[in-house]
Amino acid sequence: MRTILLIEDETAIADAAGYALETEGFRVLRTALGQEGLALLQSDPTIALVVLDIGLPDGNGFDVCRAIRRFSELPVLFLTARSDEVDRIVGLELGADDYVTKPFSPRELAARVKAILRRVQPAAEESASNGFELDEGRARVRWCSQWLALTRYEYLILKVLISQPERIFSRAQIMDQVWQEPEASLERAVDTHIKSLRQKLRAVTPEYDPITTHRGFGYSLAVRPRAP
Repeated sequence: MRTILLIEDETAIADAAGYALETEGFRVLRTALGQEGLALLQSDPTIALVVLDIGLPDGNGFDVCRAIRRFSELPVLFLTARSDEVDRIVGLELGADDYVTKPFSPRELAARVKAILRRVQPAAEESASNGFELDEGRARVRWCSQWLALTRYEYLILKVLISQPERIFSRAQIMDQVWQEPEASLERAVDTHIKSLRQKLRAVTPEYDPITTHRGFGYSLAVRPRAP
């Protein structure tokens, strides 16, 4: 059962939206506050999509969406009482996948949620490669049929390596793609995260390490398992 996080402070709207989503078979987590929503996102890996109101008691949905995008690529659908086209454009530019303008039909909301998830799911399924499955919507990776418990940096580094198997990425290239302020960190930080990544991969396959170290150059991901 997929979980939808609903961040909406108007009780009547939250009740109607929650009921419509639950009728379609979703599990719904509800909160009226953006900060509580962010905490739920980081603690519940089953969340598949966020329905996010723009006007919240502790801030606005745009700020919450920015915060989500710092650690997750989960799809976001905005709820807005504003008909201003600028708000819609800004919302989508922030990384939202769709929006619904209030008042709306709860059935329409449920239909849009299902449509977004249909678009996202094939991308996750097609990302399976060489024993890896990259689920960008939930910011997680499965290795040899087992989901890995990764930190944010471990996930992002592995995502870079998975994107182009056999390509050698230098530490600087990895940092440019993973760190928000690469100039503020040392390149050796990449080595530290690679080391912890290897430990987690070897916990699943003790006989095989898919990450290759190229001394003086960087790291790559093997296309096929190397002989133990």
